Amino acid sequence: MKTITASKLSALAVASFAAAHGIVTDIKFDDDWYTSSLVYQDPYKNPVPDRITWSFFGSGNGPVADFTTKDIVCNGNAKPAALVADVKAGANATFYWTTWPESHKGPVMTYLADCGGDCRTVDPSTLSYFKIDHAGFENGKWITDKIIANNNSYSLTIPEDIAPGNYIIRHELLALHSAGQELGAQFYPMCANLKISGSGTAKPAGVKFPGAYKKDDAGILVNIYNGFTSY
Repeated sequence: MKTITASKLSALAVASFAAAHGIVTDIKFDDDWYTSSLVYQDPYKNPVPDRITWSFFGSGNGPVADFTTKDIVCNGNAKPAALVADVKAGANATFYWTTWPESHKGPVMTYLADCGGDCRTVDPSTLSYFKIDHAGFENGKWITDKIIANNNSYSLTIPEDIAPGNYIIRHELLALHSAGQELGAQFYPMCANLKISGSGTAKPAGVKFPGAYKKDDAGILVNIYNGFTSY
Protein backbone atom coordinates (compact mmCIF):
# COMPACT_ATOMS: atom_id res chain seq x y z
CA MET A 1 0.00 0.00 0.00
CA LYS A 2 1.37 3.44 -0.92
CA THR A 3 0.81 7.03 -0.03
CA ILE A 4 1.56 9.21 -3.03
CA THR A 5 2.35 12.76 -2.05
CA ALA A 6 4.91 15.47 -2.63
CA SER A 7 7.70 16.50 -0.29
CA LYS A 8 6.54 20.09 -0.29
CA LEU A 9 3.25 18.98 1.27
CA SER A 10 5.06 17.43 4.21
CA ALA A 11 7.35 20.44 4.35
CA LEU A 12 4.28 22.53 5.11
CA ALA A 13 3.18 19.99 7.68
CA VAL A 14 6.44 20.20 9.58
CA ALA A 15 6.80 23.97 9.53
CA SER A 16 6.13 24.00 13.25
CA PHE A 17 8.88 21.49 14.08
CA ALA A 18 11.70 22.74 16.27
CA ALA A 19 14.57 23.87 14.09
CA ALA A 20 17.25 22.55 16.42
CA HIS A 21 17.40 19.02 15.03
CA GLY A 22 15.65 16.97 12.38
CA ILE A 23 13.61 14.00 11.17
CA VAL A 24 12.82 12.44 7.80
CA THR A 25 9.43 13.70 6.58
CA ASP A 26 9.22 11.93 3.19
CA ILE A 27 10.87 9.09 1.30
CA LYS A 28 10.81 8.60 -2.46
CA PHE A 29 11.53 5.25 -4.12
CA ASP A 30 11.82 5.91 -7.86
CA ASP A 31 8.48 7.67 -8.57
CA ASP A 32 6.63 6.58 -5.43
CA TRP A 33 6.34 9.04 -2.53
CA TYR A 34 5.71 8.07 1.08
CA THR A 35 5.03 10.41 3.98
CA SER A 36 7.10 9.45 6.98
CA SER A 37 5.91 9.22 10.58
CA LEU A 38 5.59 12.82 11.80
CA VAL A 39 6.44 12.91 15.49
CA TYR A 40 4.70 16.20 16.31
CA GLN A 41 1.53 15.64 14.29
CA ASP A 42 0.64 11.98 13.73
CA PRO A 43 0.03 11.16 17.43
CA TYR A 44 -2.69 13.80 17.58
CA LYS A 45 -4.62 12.66 14.51
CA ASN A 46 -7.67 10.41 14.76
CA PRO A 47 -7.02 7.87 13.49
CA VAL A 48 -3.23 7.94 13.67
CA PRO A 49 -2.03 7.58 10.04
CA ASP A 50 -0.49 4.31 8.90
CA ARG A 51 3.05 4.78 7.59
CA ILE A 52 5.90 2.72 6.15
CA THR A 53 8.25 4.27 8.71
CA TRP A 54 8.52 3.18 12.31
CA SER A 55 7.15 5.81 14.68
CA PHE A 56 9.11 7.19 17.61
CA PHE A 57 6.45 9.29 19.30
CA GLY A 58 7.58 10.97 22.48
CA SER A 59 11.20 11.19 21.38
CA GLY A 60 10.83 14.45 19.48
CA ASN A 61 13.24 15.39 16.73
CA GLY A 62 16.38 15.32 18.85
CA PRO A 63 19.17 12.73 18.86
CA VAL A 64 19.13 9.34 20.53
CA ALA A 65 20.11 9.98 24.13
CA ASP A 66 22.34 6.90 24.47
CA PHE A 67 23.47 5.08 21.33
CA THR A 68 24.51 2.03 23.36
CA THR A 69 20.82 1.21 24.01
CA LYS A 70 18.04 -0.20 21.80
CA ASP A 71 17.04 3.36 20.92
CA ILE A 72 19.88 3.41 18.38
CA VAL A 73 18.05 0.92 16.14
CA CYS A 74 15.00 2.91 14.98
CA ASN A 75 15.04 5.81 17.50
CA GLY A 76 13.49 6.11 20.95
CA ASN A 77 10.11 4.52 21.74
CA ALA A 78 10.14 2.96 18.26
CA LYS A 79 6.99 1.14 17.21
CA PRO A 80 6.53 -1.01 14.07
CA ALA A 81 5.20 0.63 10.93
CA ALA A 82 1.84 -0.68 9.71
CA LEU A 83 2.61 -0.40 5.99
CA VAL A 84 5.26 -1.80 3.66
CA ALA A 85 6.74 -0.12 0.58
CA ASP A 86 7.11 -2.21 -2.57
CA VAL A 87 10.57 -1.40 -3.94
CA LYS A 88 12.56 -2.85 -6.81
CA ALA A 89 16.21 -3.77 -6.34
CA GLY A 90 18.23 -1.03 -8.03
CA ALA A 91 15.64 1.65 -7.21
CA ASN A 92 16.68 5.18 -6.35
CA ALA A 93 15.79 6.18 -2.79
CA THR A 94 15.65 9.80 -1.60
CA PHE A 95 15.21 10.78 2.04
CA TYR A 96 13.86 14.26 2.76
CA TRP A 97 14.80 15.78 6.11
CA THR A 98 13.43 18.78 7.97
CA THR A 99 15.74 21.79 7.90
CA TRP A 100 19.11 20.50 9.04
CA PRO A 101 21.25 22.83 11.23
CA GLU A 102 24.46 23.90 9.51
CA SER A 103 26.36 23.40 12.77
CA HIS A 104 25.41 19.69 12.94
CA LYS A 105 28.19 18.42 10.69
CA GLY A 106 28.76 14.73 10.10
CA PRO A 107 28.18 11.63 7.97
CA VAL A 108 25.11 9.82 6.68
CA MET A 109 24.74 6.03 6.81
CA THR A 110 22.09 3.67 5.46
CA TYR A 111 21.61 -0.02 6.23
CA LEU A 112 19.34 -2.90 5.25
CA ALA A 113 18.28 -5.80 7.47
CA ASP A 114 16.52 -8.94 6.23
CA CYS A 115 13.49 -9.45 8.48
CA GLY A 116 13.21 -13.13 7.54
CA GLY A 117 9.44 -12.63 7.45
CA ASP A 118 7.03 -9.84 8.29
CA CYS A 119 9.00 -6.73 9.34
CA ARG A 120 5.95 -5.53 11.26
CA THR A 121 6.33 -8.29 13.83
CA VAL A 122 10.10 -8.38 14.41
CA ASP A 123 12.27 -7.00 17.19
CA PRO A 124 14.63 -4.80 15.14
CA SER A 125 17.43 -5.20 17.68
CA THR A 126 17.64 -8.92 16.79
CA LEU A 127 18.30 -8.32 13.09
CA SER A 128 21.60 -8.12 11.23
CA TYR A 129 22.17 -4.79 9.41
CA PHE A 130 24.51 -4.38 6.44
CA LYS A 131 25.54 -0.98 5.18
CA ILE A 132 24.45 -0.07 1.65
CA ASP A 133 25.59 3.56 1.59
CA HIS A 134 27.86 5.96 3.47
CA ALA A 135 29.09 9.49 2.89
CA GLY A 136 31.20 11.59 5.22
CA PHE A 137 33.88 14.23 4.62
CA GLU A 138 34.85 14.67 0.99
CA ASN A 139 36.93 17.40 -0.69
CA GLY A 140 36.87 19.52 2.45
CA LYS A 141 33.09 19.35 2.79
CA TRP A 142 30.78 17.39 5.07
CA ILE A 143 27.92 15.50 3.47
CA THR A 144 25.55 17.37 5.80
CA ASP A 145 26.50 20.60 4.01
CA LYS A 146 25.63 18.97 0.69
CA ILE A 147 22.35 17.66 2.11
CA ILE A 148 21.40 21.18 3.19
CA ALA A 149 22.30 22.54 -0.25
CA ASN A 150 20.17 19.82 -1.89
CA ASN A 151 16.86 20.80 -0.28
CA ASN A 152 17.71 18.83 2.88
CA SER A 153 17.64 15.56 0.94
CA TYR A 154 19.92 12.60 0.37
CA SER A 155 19.72 9.98 -2.40
CA LEU A 156 21.13 6.48 -2.73
CA THR A 157 20.54 3.27 -4.69
CA ILE A 158 19.00 0.07 -3.35
CA PRO A 159 21.56 -2.61 -4.35
CA GLU A 160 20.64 -4.32 -7.63
CA ASP A 161 22.01 -7.68 -6.50
CA ILE A 162 20.14 -7.88 -3.20
CA ALA A 163 18.01 -10.98 -2.72
CA PRO A 164 14.27 -10.30 -2.78
CA GLY A 165 12.46 -10.27 0.53
CA ASN A 166 11.22 -8.19 3.44
CA TYR A 167 13.71 -5.67 4.77
CA ILE A 168 14.02 -2.83 7.23
CA ILE A 169 15.92 0.09 5.77
CA ARG A 170 17.73 2.05 8.50
CA HIS A 171 18.84 5.57 7.55
CA GLU A 172 20.60 8.04 9.86
CA LEU A 173 22.52 11.26 10.15
CA LEU A 174 25.30 11.58 12.72
CA ALA A 175 26.08 15.06 14.08
CA LEU A 176 29.64 15.38 15.39
CA HIS A 177 29.72 18.95 16.68
CA SER A 178 29.83 17.70 20.29
CA ALA A 179 31.59 14.39 19.64
CA GLY A 180 34.78 15.39 21.45
CA GLN A 181 33.25 14.00 24.66
CA GLU A 182 31.92 10.52 25.42
CA LEU A 183 28.30 10.07 24.24
CA GLY A 184 28.52 13.49 22.63
CA ALA A 185 27.98 12.13 19.11
CA GLN A 186 24.37 12.70 18.08
CA PHE A 187 22.64 9.94 16.10
CA TYR A 188 19.35 10.57 14.26
CA PRO A 189 18.16 7.14 13.02
CA MET A 190 14.89 6.08 11.40
CA CYS A 191 13.52 2.82 9.97
CA ALA A 192 11.06 1.86 7.24
CA ASN A 193 9.55 -1.42 6.02
CA LEU A 194 10.38 -2.54 2.48
CA LYS A 195 9.43 -5.48 0.30
CA ILE A 196 12.24 -5.67 -2.23
CA SER A 197 11.63 -7.46 -5.52
CA GLY A 198 14.19 -8.61 -8.06
CA SER A 199 16.35 -11.54 -9.13
CA GLY A 200 19.41 -10.88 -6.97
CA THR A 201 20.96 -13.41 -4.62
CA ALA A 202 23.17 -11.28 -2.34
CA LYS A 203 22.66 -11.76 1.39
CA PRO A 204 25.48 -9.78 3.03
CA ALA A 205 26.56 -10.30 6.61
CA GLY A 206 25.92 -7.40 8.95
CA VAL A 207 26.08 -5.99 12.45
CA LYS A 208 23.66 -5.72 15.35
CA PHE A 209 22.23 -2.56 16.85
CA PRO A 210 22.97 -1.85 19.63
CA GLY A 211 26.55 -3.05 19.55
CA ALA A 212 27.79 -1.80 16.20
CA TYR A 213 28.75 1.60 17.62
CA LYS A 214 31.12 1.90 20.58
CA LYS A 215 31.59 4.97 22.79
CA ASP A 216 35.29 5.20 21.88
CA ASP A 217 35.11 4.38 18.17
CA ALA A 218 37.40 6.67 16.21
CA GLY A 219 34.52 8.02 14.16
CA ILE A 220 32.30 8.59 17.19
CA LEU A 221 34.64 10.01 19.86
CA VAL A 222 36.30 12.65 17.70
CA ASN A 223 37.08 16.37 17.72
CA ILE A 224 36.28 17.66 14.23
CA TYR A 225 37.61 21.15 15.04
CA ASN A 226 41.18 20.29 16.05
CA GLY A 227 43.34 19.70 12.98
CA PHE A 228 40.61 17.63 11.36
CA THR A 229 41.37 16.64 7.75
CA SER A 230 39.53 13.38 6.96
CA TYR A 231 36.76 11.09 8.12
